Amino acid sequence: MAKRYLIDTAGVIKYLNEYFPRNGLLFIDNIIDDESLISFITKIELLVWNPPNPDDLNIYHSFVSGSSVIGINEEIIQKTIRIRKDYKLKLPDAIIAATAISNDCTLISDNDKDFLKVPTLEYINPQSIS
Repeated sequence: MAKRYLIDTAGVIKYLNEYFPRNGLLFIDNIIDDESLISFITKIELLVWNPPNPDDLNIYHSFVSGSSVIGINEEIIQKTIRIRKDYKLKLPDAIIAATAISNDCTLISDNDKDFLKVPTLEYINPQSIS
């Protein structure tokens, strides 16, 4: 079975704005060519975002419409509760981490400060891909 990846909100925004280094951008390019997965939290955050350039919102809408959005279920809720209690992540980050864990995905983000706290979470930061 191929490795699956979940891209968090900051990861999507920084990818679309080409903020990551070249190798990180290429890494994400290859992933989304195969399967673009995001949490429902990322969908909400992207579609309420008020970017400085209004045309960026069309790009975010396009990215979301080309992605599979993973919703919430009881397993994700229970894992979110545990992550929130144990590691004090903000609720959206805890939901995204729980979604990745529950769906056997590696999370793509550059939020080392929070996501590296969760030992059961497979996590990769595109900033560190060489």
